[in-house]
Amino acid sequence: MIDKRVRSLAEAVAGIRDGSVILCAGFGQAGVANELLDALLEQGARDLVAVANNAGNGDTGLAGLIKHGRVRKIICSFPRSDNPHQFEAAYKAGRLELELVPQGTLSERMRAAAAGLGGFYSPVSVGTKLAEGKETREVDGKLYVLEKPLRGDVALCKALKADRWGNLVYRKAARNFNPVMAMAADLTVVQSREIVELGELDPEGIHTPGIFVDRVVQVGGR
Repeated sequence: MIDKRVRSLAEAVAGIRDGSVILCAGFGQAGVANELLDALLEQGARDLVAVANNAGNGDTGLAGLIKHGRVRKIICSFPRSDNPHQFEAAYKAGRLELELVPQGTLSERMRAAAAGLGGFYSPVSVGTKLAEGKETREVDGKLYVLEKPLRGDVALCKALKADRWGNLVYRKAARNFNPVMAMAADLTVVQSREIVELGELDPEGIHTPGIFVDRVVQVGGR
């Protein structure tokens, strides 16, 4: 019997190793798996590479991991969004490496990893510092930059509803980086507000099929 439910947040993040690449879902503060990120802090993994749209907010979640020195590098699009003081302090002190990636490129690099592609050529960043050291190619008179796949060891995602097979439905703006990150990691861990019985989710309305999900833990809801 397929049952991907785990009993606790601690069990959900068990076994995540030092040095892992962690795909941290969310857009601003929507769809962020803060409880899983806090559990990862308690779990103790360090020397992490975090991939996220933003660089954390306040003092919890991804910001908490940065605050306690668990993240050595962050790959993101908007490091200076709402209340990024933990990122700013760590970066200015030289404790945190930053790789800036345009938002669409970030998403497409993960999609390429999920699809098993070797990369893609993009016109974004041509002629800027973001293109330095990267392969370029001219196609039909236009210059493109080669962007390589970005795969995670772990994805930490947040859903509105899940079933025991790991099928997921997201709420509104939470359906941003969650689907692509769920597909682009070796281990996908999901916190869901509700875990419903098999058959309660409309098959036509499932946003992430359970084949991409490894662990589901209920946080809130019933």
